[in-house]
Amino acid sequence: MAGVIAVGGPVRLGSPDAPLRFAEKDRPGTWRGNRYLMLDGQDAFELSFWCGTCPFLFERQTGASRTLSPEQLTARLGAGLSGVDADVVAAAGALIPEGEYLPLLTTIRPRLVLPGDRDDYFSAEQVRTWGISDFWGLPEYPRTAYYRGATVPAGPGARLFEFIVPMVPPTWNEPGRVASYAEQMSAGASPACLAVTILDICQPAVAKPGAAEPGLAHWGLAHFLLDGHHKAQAAAQAGRPVQLLTLLAIDHSLASRDQILAVPAILATAE
Repeated sequence: MAGVIAVGGPVRLGSPDAPLRFAEKDRPGTWRGNRYLMLDGQDAFELSFWCGTCPFLFERQTGASRTLSPEQLTARLGAGLSGVDADVVAAAGALIPEGEYLPLLTTIRPRLVLPGDRDDYFSAEQVRTWGISDFWGLPEYPRTAYYRGATVPAGPGARLFEFIVPMVPPTWNEPGRVASYAEQMSAGASPACLAVTILDICQPAVAKPGAAEPGLAHWGLAHFLLDGHHKAQAAAQAGRPVQLLTLLAIDHSLASRDQILAVPAILATAE
């Protein structure tokens, strides 16, 4: 289940002192570096390579070691939102790097996935397009449990895959808080999580022999959780929906502005 509840217009947000930032680091033998989401100056996630023909990726690094839950937003997010809340968006701006963002409020029904599971994108859908790594002889490995959201067509020859990526593993969550949220959700509550998001569009340059879907463009929509780790796990365990207020980074995605602005309409088609 997914669906766009509200869409804000693109806004400029962020702080030069934000704990999160996007960065590119030198890669030996290439003229451009690897992309990273960094937390407190440390590598938190390696992201899809800039070329757009390599497989989509978010791979947890050792810097992904804490959550970013603004205390002033706890009550407001816990009660749920009726639309894109300008005050919440402004407060979240202190956590993220400077740039242009598209605020979205969606409802998701997250499914918890472990690497190698039947529902693992990296060992299932991605392999059907790229095959396995020629060097490692294995699928890509995200080094984290994560949640899946919608999987919907994104136009001819393209499919959008939605992910909710925790900054820390669900095993770090407090079981009592997870159980409390699950009980509230089962009673009808729909609290809100907060995330910063990128859209990386990846498509192989050359069809790999034996690939089942060799020409498919993968629109990887990755929501990196800032607040809501317990809520996301509770929603997955209870099979209940949860709200997600996300700030979709226009400047830091591997996608054009028009493609990013098309995301709300694509998500709205999800059942």
